[in-house]
Amino acid sequence: MSELTSEQARAALDTIERNRRRVIDEIDVPLWYWAALAAAWIALGVIADLNNPLATTVATLVVGAVHSSIAPRVINGRRRSRRMSVRADVAGPHLAAWVLGSLVALVGITVGAALALNADGARHPATWAAVLAAVTLVLGGPLLLATARRRAVRSGTAS
Repeated sequence: MSELTSEQARAALDTIERNRRRVIDEIDVPLWYWAALAAAWIALGVIADLNNPLATTVATLVVGAVHSSIAPRVINGRRRSRRMSVRADVAGPHLAAWVLGSLVALVGITVGAALALNADGARHPATWAAVLAAVTLVLGGPLLLATARRRAVRSGTAS
């Protein structure tokens, strides 16, 4: 084996870093997830405003069941596209917890907003609160993942 020159070593390290960043760029949750969740949130708000507890309960259970069957495959940030699956140690072990924690916080914000809107006499308070949550999901979800990618660039993982 021949020895590497410092230029060759630098070029090799630069190639490794470029490829690492390309993999980190793949850490994401598909946009369809955020859009589908936002649509489901609005649907639940509309159903809640119908003042039919049975319909609200059934719809909530259905959305929860569908979400629990889909979320584990997408919220870990490892499968933004079908092109590549990012290793768990690269995506980071806490990404799914961040997403789920954000969703739980958003539930609290939605309930609080609906109660405040209802107290103010707004028509369809649950729907309007759900629209607020949906906008937060569609805009905030990708921002959460962008933060995870920035952390991964700095530390080597997204956690």
